[in-house]
Amino acid sequence: MQALTLTLRQGFRWLADGFAIFRRSPALLVFLVFAYWTLMALLNSVPLLGPALATMLLPLFSVGLMNACRDLDRAQKVSPLSLFSGFRQQSRTLLVLGAGYLAATATVLAISSLADDGVLLHWMLAGEAPSEDALNSGELANAAQIALVLMLPLLMAYWYAPALVAWQGLTAGKALFFSFVACLRNWRAFIGYGAATLLFGAIVPGVVLGLLAAFLPQNLASITKMLSLPFLLIFAPTLFASFYASYRDVFIVRERSPDVDE
Repeated sequence: MQALTLTLRQGFRWLADGFAIFRRSPALLVFLVFAYWTLMALLNSVPLLGPALATMLLPLFSVGLMNACRDLDRAQKVSPLSLFSGFRQQSRTLLVLGAGYLAATATVLAISSLADDGVLLHWMLAGEAPSEDALNSGELANAAQIALVLMLPLLMAYWYAPALVAWQGLTAGKALFFSFVACLRNWRAFIGYGAATLLFGAIVPGVVLGLLAAFLPQNLASITKMLSLPFLLIFAPTLFASFYASYRDVFIVRERSPDVDE
């Protein structure tokens, strides 16, 4: 499989493409995303095995959400049960992906523990909140920076892997390879995508809410906090839909575009 190489402008548009998909069925996509978050939260609340199980199931739920976005994009029928459709598509291979992601993440956190004596490791895997001394020492920040650097290639390998397994029938190893290569070739597009996400997910709403809080009377300033929920209900499903939009543009050629490098 050969991935297309897209420009920064194309990546910047992925968020807008995600919003276009969201507009096809806003209520359903909001339900699917928040149902997914709720299930993940419930699994993570189970002591010991819960977080590990949640991580292993991530690829299957990811495929379910991607299926829903793809069907909406194609004007096909989508139901609440679409969230579980990934359990019917190459589920064994997807579980292998999940187990590999769990092991790789644990390895990254283990390496980062050399900088903070395992504070970040215990926080992420066992839910043990760091002490105030650990937060003030700077060691936790150093460990987080190490983990971030090591997680980047891991995230590149897993970004498209679940969809490649479910939709293209690739093995776990091949899916990870093609996903990593696709992300590497499209680093410009991902910079544009990151810029759009930062701009519309943080900067613009932050400025708008800040201005409202500054100019509204004191007794109405609390309204700005209430506006955060409607924004989240729009932005979160849009972001998930943009994941599918990026896959669609990188791996599927629909028509010749001036944004595709030869």
